[in-house]
Amino acid sequence: MQLLNIGFGNTVMVNRVIAVINTGSSPARKLKEIAREGRRLIDVTEGRRTRSIIITDSNHVILSSVQPDTISQRLAALQPGYNLSEYRDMFKPEHDEDSR
Repeated sequence: MQLLNIGFGNTVMVNRVIAVINTGSSPARKLKEIAREGRRLIDVTEGRRTRSIIITDSNHVILSSVQPDTISQRLAALQPGYNLSEYRDMFKPEHDEDSR
């Protein structure tokens, strides 16, 4: 069981995280309100500004004051497998067509 630090000593199980999104969009705000009405909203910001929204596989929505990029980097560090640059290199052509 791996735990992801989402700020102020709060953690979430890595394998339960579905998405980490920015709070700036209208759909993100709507998602937050729907979760609040359904009593599935967890606020771990400790009164600070909400910077990211974490969606779990149990349909809980977690508000965090940590930037989404920071959470994504922490997730990537915990997850075995490919990072983005390795994934991109896998699909790079063997020889560049521009070199002809």
